[in-house]
Amino acid sequence: MSHALPLSNLRIANFGWVWAGPVTGQTLGFLGADVVKIESQTRIDLTRTLPPFAEGEGGPNRSLSNHACWAGNGSVTLNLKKPEAIELAKEFIATCDAVVENFGPGVMERMGLGYEELVKVKSDIVLFSMPAAGQYGALKSVRTYGMSLTSLTGVDSLTGYPGGDPVPFENAFADPYNGILGAFAVLTALNYRDRTGKGQHIDHSQQEAVMQMAGPAFMDYEINGRVAGPLGNRHPLAVNAPHGVFRCAGDDRWISIAVTTDDEWADLVSAMDSPAWASESAYSDRASRIANIDSLHEKISEWTAAVDDRALAEKLQAAGVAAAPALNVGDLLEDPHFCERETFVEVDHPLGFKETIYGAYVKTSRTKASVAPGPWMGQDNERVFKEVLGMSSDRYDQLVSDEIIF
Repeated sequence: MSHALPLSNLRIANFGWVWAGPVTGQTLGFLGADVVKIESQTRIDLTRTLPPFAEGEGGPNRSLSNHACWAGNGSVTLNLKKPEAIELAKEFIATCDAVVENFGPGVMERMGLGYEELVKVKSDIVLFSMPAAGQYGALKSVRTYGMSLTSLTGVDSLTGYPGGDPVPFENAFADPYNGILGAFAVLTALNYRDRTGKGQHIDHSQQEAVMQMAGPAFMDYEINGRVAGPLGNRHPLAVNAPHGVFRCAGDDRWISIAVTTDDEWADLVSAMDSPAWASESAYSDRASRIANIDSLHEKISEWTAAVDDRALAEKLQAAGVAAAPALNVGDLLEDPHFCERETFVEVDHPLGFKETIYGAYVKTSRTKASVAPGPWMGQDNERVFKEVLGMSSDRYDQLVSDEIIF
């Protein structure tokens, strides 16, 4: 017996750009929603310009990273600088359940697509706005990307090596983090709509969402008056030891090991074949191990350096110790666990090439997500304008010619 995907009754107009907004659409799309990204040839989205490109040939429809980041979204092209395109956007929104955008505050209003205008075309519409720092406040107009968001939220002050300078995140990880949170904010609002008949405007501050990553540091400051700094791989509250990443045999191979109790320490010592140094008083209990963490980590590193990371992880897991190999990207694509779960999938792009993209990270028991690469520009133009909006072919052709559908 076949079952529809859980969100197959929803349609989303997605004005989100770069990464965060499209991931909101991706999450909803993998669960069955009809998500249509609204973009334009007049301003090519940044991620469409990012290499690598399929078969080395550049162009806005051939960015492999774009196809991974935007999977789950469709695409229509509208030149929103033209009033008729704004009216078409409103006509489409009238058929939708929710609208997603991650522009700065005021951008949607200036285009004539603010919440007050949208409720005129769909009284119970949900508008999800996710600017960097929210719709109001002293920082509401701050210009950021994902990497600067982690600086604003204090997270970058916590990453780096003990005693050294902060080492900021090397990628805009705040974007997909906010995108996934955003999808479930939309679902929460739609659940409220279904119960009450009322839509709403969601003010999602990306900055405040990312701040949750620094939660333990906030609590440590409030309770103990301590301002946290870079700790490398040590436990953020200095309550566990060993707690780190240790070099293994081979080229740039590492293993993470975390011990939380004295019983787990005894299990680790046994797995190490009970070396003499492990029985010293400096490591006899958790408090002692924390106090002597530098020498402890040095001793463990000497042991792990001659061992294969995966084999050691299996041995330690079997002994009851939390341990895992520090996988690189190549490892991820070949890892048996991720292969079985289809974490990454190879797909055929309609333009004639194969590519590997993310699979559905939310999985349901009765249905299997349909995963396709991110859209080429305007791939859904005819479907949306002719089928959903009932536009005649003559009018459609004229709007294309006039570069309104563009």
